[in-house]
Amino acid sequence: MSNQNTGVMGAWSRFEKKYPKASKWVREGGLFVIVSNLITVMKYCILQFLPAAFAWLGDASFGWPGIPLTMFGETFEWNILGYDQAHGGLGYFCAYMVAMIIGEVINFPIQRNFVFRSKGKLGPQIAWYCVAFFFITCIVNSINCIWVAVAGLLVPDYIYNIGTAVLNGGVSMIVFFFVNKKIFPEGEAKK
Repeated sequence: MSNQNTGVMGAWSRFEKKYPKASKWVREGGLFVIVSNLITVMKYCILQFLPAAFAWLGDASFGWPGIPLTMFGETFEWNILGYDQAHGGLGYFCAYMVAMIIGEVINFPIQRNFVFRSKGKLGPQIAWYCVAFFFITCIVNSINCIWVAVAGLLVPDYIYNIGTAVLNGGVSMIVFFFVNKKIFPEGEAKK
């Protein structure tokens, strides 16, 4: 015999009534983490196979600002956007960006509609999401170009692509949660 006031659901209902703001953060945070991790796995799968589709671009260096660095005996170009020739160049960068954009195109409506239950004005939400995506991508790529160079010395690409997806997903997840809390207010748009 199941009683609505017992078990996990009963405990959650009591918590939700007693602490409505905290329960909203827990629900949104939990769903956000689940959705974000599923998107991260999808990005990894795409990133594992997509570079071959961009092989026709070659491995020409493509990046900015292209500052030479040496770490752990590996010399590479540090870029905010892009990769040097030895680490995939334009082809890898295009594959990386396609994987990230596909992930965010899927992520946006799920986070907006399901996780944060927002009915806000779509245009400004898309604009702010794109701005956040650009800045987060610059931060993550500037870290990732170091990761790819150093990890490439030690492990095969399918392993460092896991790190790339986790790094991108982890940093993006933390930053995007707070961005989404701001740009996806719950409920109807304010008139």
